[in-house]
Amino acid sequence: MRPTREHATNAGQTYMATSATWERRSLFRNERWALLLIDTLYHYRGSAYLLHEFVIMPDHVHILLTPKTSLEKAVQFIKGGFSYRAKRELGSSMEVWQKGFSDHRILDAGDYLRHVDYIRQNPVRKNLCGRAEEYPYSSAAAGIQLDRVPQGLKPVLLEGSNGAPEGAPFQNRKPSGAAEAAPLQSKPDQGKPSRSSIADQNKPEKIA
Repeated sequence: MRPTREHATNAGQTYMATSATWERRSLFRNERWALLLIDTLYHYRGSAYLLHEFVIMPDHVHILLTPKTSLEKAVQFIKGGFSYRAKRELGSSMEVWQKGFSDHRILDAGDYLRHVDYIRQNPVRKNLCGRAEEYPYSSAAAGIQLDRVPQGLKPVLLEGSNGAPEGAPFQNRKPSGAAEAAPLQSKPDQGKPSRSSIADQNKPEKIA
């Protein structure tokens, strides 16, 4: 019998959250879409959550974050904010996300380290790159600014992590329970990535 799941509403806890695209479409193979999602992550950084790690895969995203509000609201900002901007800036009217998301609450420093490794190595395991730092849509890439490791998890060094699980370390799915939030209009961007590829947004073919 599956144990009762903790309701992820307490600020101050760190989580890895994941969300898949609608019908697992590879929307984020398109550079403009992937870069816009990165920009959205940084738009809400500092106001809705602390951003520790992320990777944008073709059909899903993993984010290691510490919410400043509830985890549900933090993820709604990301998903709803991106959907709003995709419609406005990319001219897309398609459904972007599967309903709900999955999460895992980080238990201790070792657990944190394993999830950092899982996030960074995901593109390597999926044969999207040879080394984690070569993947442009990940916190492993050069020039990415991230928030500090949460205070309670600092004693463990983040280098040399291993033993990441073969599959995603989150299994439970929950309904979103509310419409995804529209983006904040008055919040300035904080600490956007300085990677030149983000500034130089090419225009690949448009997704139908």
